[in-house]
Amino acid sequence: MALVKLVGLKKTYQQGKIAVPALRGIDMEIESGEFTTIFGPSGSGKTTLLNMIGCLDKSTAGEIIFDGHSINNLNNKELAEIRRHNLGFIFQSYNLIPVLTAFENVEFAIRLIDKHSKKERREKVMSLLEEVGLGDLASRRPNELSGGQKQRVAVARALIKEPKLVLADEPTANLDSETSQEVLEIMQKMNKELNTTFIFSTHDPQVMEYANRLIEIKDGMISREQRRD
Repeated sequence: MALVKLVGLKKTYQQGKIAVPALRGIDMEIESGEFTTIFGPSGSGKTTLLNMIGCLDKSTAGEIIFDGHSINNLNNKELAEIRRHNLGFIFQSYNLIPVLTAFENVEFAIRLIDKHSKKERREKVMSLLEEVGLGDLASRRPNELSGGQKQRVAVARALIKEPKLVLADEPTANLDSETSQEVLEIMQKMNKELNTTFIFSTHDPQVMEYANRLIEIKDGMISREQRRD
């Protein structure tokens, strides 16, 4: 059974009296454990597609099935529950909370689930920060970290609750090539060790090199795809 299944997915935005189609009918299945990249030119619908899969926006038509259940008719509270327990997000702008340390930014995501003791949370957060190479920087705030270190915190935050799916929107856009490679290798390692499913939206050829599946989108439609062993 596919982790994510999209059937005839469409999204149209209204700009005044003008209807602007962003997605024109997407049919796609993502299996558990995939490391998939969605790519295409600006305005092709990549981010819109990730927002649909991530329960951040609702489709105009078509169906989204997540982990065997249709999410089309869920209310905002039910969609928030799916995000809280099943999804991790990584953004190009990091989206860290400035007043919190690296440790606290990662811990914040797991506190929302509220199923671990304080001791368990600390052990889990520190273990993951060590995994991403930030164990000795846990007490630093975002303004004391480099771009690559901030993105490592964001990766740890996305993975801390052991989500079924991580959605990464242009995660290397603000990083140099060497740092991008380091961050991608961390995510690839987590994908293999934890079987966490990753879907990337990107322009970056370096990200595409790491993917085991490439899906190209043009004008809101899938134009081609490629699988790699």
